[in-house]
Amino acid sequence: MIEAEKKLLRDLVILEKMSEAMGGYLRASALFGRMGPSFPALTLGGYLMRQHRLLALQEVLNESNQARLKSAVYQFNTLISNEIVRSEKRATEEYGARMRQWEAFVRDLRSNPQAHQSGYKTGVESRAMLEALFQFLSTPPYRFNMELRERLDLLDGGLKGMWDMGDFVWEEGFELAYPIKMYWWLYGTLKTGER
Repeated sequence: MIEAEKKLLRDLVILEKMSEAMGGYLRASALFGRMGPSFPALTLGGYLMRQHRLLALQEVLNESNQARLKSAVYQFNTLISNEIVRSEKRATEEYGARMRQWEAFVRDLRSNPQAHQSGYKTGVESRAMLEALFQFLSTPPYRFNMELRERLDLLDGGLKGMWDMGDFVWEEGFELAYPIKMYWWLYGTLKTGER
């Protein structure tokens, strides 16, 4: 099995667990929920990023796993449709937190591109979650504060000045879920020697 398929199956397991725990998470006060030692933090952004990737690449999954995906997405959508206010509030709160993470990461990249290049593959997950949260909050009945997007656009503009377009930074095979025009920050590398 290629690396992308392994990662996709891992994403499916995480997505199912997140979908099951989402109701309690939305009613809890913690922004980053716990799911266990071998799982990432439970957040709407983490769920939405994985859902986007899995739905875009679902043909890679066999029929049984496609059914599991469909079931998890249905469970999530059913819950969210009954928790619009809570999910909007939580998504907006997470957008702010992910924005602060991404700003700090880009600031570190600016200060020392060579030292932080190796961490880009992991650090850029915050940016992917920001995009997933933006897409979620831009869909009615939700309302998105466009000032938050303008702040991200400014940060992206700064990153573009440090960026050389090139190869996809994540697992080979995930490119179909992330078209280069929209997800340019997943294609390339940092320029070295520039600040």
